[in-house]
Amino acid sequence: MRRDHGGDIDAAVARYGAGDWIDLSTGINRRPWPVAQLPDHAWRALPTAVAGARLAQVAGGWFGCDPAHVLPVAGVSAAMQQIALLLPVGRAAVLSPSDNEHAARLEAAGWHVTRTHDPAEMAGADLAVVVNPNNPDGREWTPESLARLAARVGHLIVDESFADPRPDLSLAAGAPRNALVLRSFGTFWGLAAPRLGFVIAWPALLSRIWDSAGPWDASGPALFIGAAAMADRGWADDAVVYHSEASLRLDHLALRAGWRPVGGTHLFRLYRTHDARAEQDRLARSHLWTRRFPCSDRWLRLGIPGSREEWDRLSRALRG
Repeated sequence: MRRDHGGDIDAAVARYGAGDWIDLSTGINRRPWPVAQLPDHAWRALPTAVAGARLAQVAGGWFGCDPAHVLPVAGVSAAMQQIALLLPVGRAAVLSPSDNEHAARLEAAGWHVTRTHDPAEMAGADLAVVVNPNNPDGREWTPESLARLAARVGHLIVDESFADPRPDLSLAAGAPRNALVLRSFGTFWGLAAPRLGFVIAWPALLSRIWDSAGPWDASGPALFIGAAAMADRGWADDAVVYHSEASLRLDHLALRAGWRPVGGTHLFRLYRTHDARAEQDRLARSHLWTRRFPCSDRWLRLGIPGSREEWDRLSRALRG
């Protein structure tokens, strides 16, 4: 079954024609970490425990947590599916509007899912799911408030796919024993193809996920690329600075176009327009693809352009 999501560039091409498209429909960094040529062994060998441990060590340093609490996995969505199947099925509360994959994965696994706008309404749930900072509106919760929520539910899942530029929001360093933190690699480092993510939790929970996924969940090239990219702190610092400034620049362009900022993160911005469908159509005619949402006919989300040429094309389209 097809679910609403960003990155559906094929649908844009089918409707508006082929061309030099700029896909701003996702929150994936459009200035990706530069992947050098991989050594032959990274392609030929099965992923090893040593490679996984090396990545966990580097990732733990980036997340600010014990590497023993870090498990590389084949993406956040796959991890969510495994967790939904592993935990005892019951009542799940999902903070909404948010990433629609989470509720869908839980419902497919037999959970009774309630969507709520307020974390206070999640108390008593067998499982609570929060995206922090939230997608698409960028709402934020402190680690302390999430720890208090964890004490009031059976298990807590916190999806921190957009938290890399905001370590102050992360629960990773002090996750309670009943919490699982999900982190994406492809979002901040701009490399979605390796399908790499992380689960941060206490070892007892990680062991169950590892047993379910098997020893070769994340691929050898993904482990190699992830370790190299996450060790490059200079690149990461530059990426945070760029997106801090660029998100303000995008807000300025949107305001000039008559849109009102609703929120967002370093990697995407959300705007209230007069008619999101009409505005998406207008930009698509310039081969700029954006994201609308079923929950609002006025919300339009844009990722951050990654080059001068992309900024110029977006500026011209917004003026047109």
